[in-house]
Amino acid sequence: MNRYKRVLLKLSGEALMGDDNYGINAAVVSSYIQQVSEIVKSGTQVGIVIGGGNIFRGMTGAKKGFDRVIGDQMGMMATVINSMALLSAFQNIGQKAKVFTAFTIESVGERFNKQKAVQALQSGEVAIFSGGTGNPFFTTDSASALRAVEIEADVLLKGTRVDGIYTADPEKDPNATKFEKISFDETISKNLKIMDQTAFTMCKENDMPIVVFDMNISGNLIKIVKGENVGTLVS
Repeated sequence: MNRYKRVLLKLSGEALMGDDNYGINAAVVSSYIQQVSEIVKSGTQVGIVIGGGNIFRGMTGAKKGFDRVIGDQMGMMATVINSMALLSAFQNIGQKAKVFTAFTIESVGERFNKQKAVQALQSGEVAIFSGGTGNPFFTTDSASALRAVEIEADVLLKGTRVDGIYTADPEKDPNATKFEKISFDETISKNLKIMDQTAFTMCKENDMPIVVFDMNISGNLIKIVKGENVGTLVS
């Protein structure tokens, strides 16, 4: 029996690079989609929001002289490219999947609609949500919080390269200690950077728990949906 029946998985674009400096690492994508397919087969419905930082980040573009709105739109297009890569990878292993876009781009995916997205999930398809929120000035963290609430997910799973939330950056501070569980209010008071504030506030106000975990350790995803204590739970 799975603890979570429907999840929203947030993956960063940077994670798709693996050890590469840019773009999409096929081995990383293969690992991710195998893990997702495993939990779908176990009975959990999965929606995915993917970032675009491995290709283009709007904020980085703005710092280089791009208009911020145009830069963010370019970043949103980068998430569409990543979504297509995930779609192709799922198809290659026989896992049904569908791309939903936050803005109209008919030759790539269907414009996001809650009812159609839920229907896809209920039919065993992985729903890949691309294009962020469809609006500039909002991150894909915000998009993941929004989609999690819209599809009525049981939990938002934030896959990172760190195995949870720590008192400090564990890659910089060897004395950092990990939280197994933490409340929304504690993360605010301790100024822990889990998501951007817009995303975090949306989760807090809608009672959407967040699990932060290391997506690069194969098996973590299935352990979480089965109810094992992996990563850090924010609730």
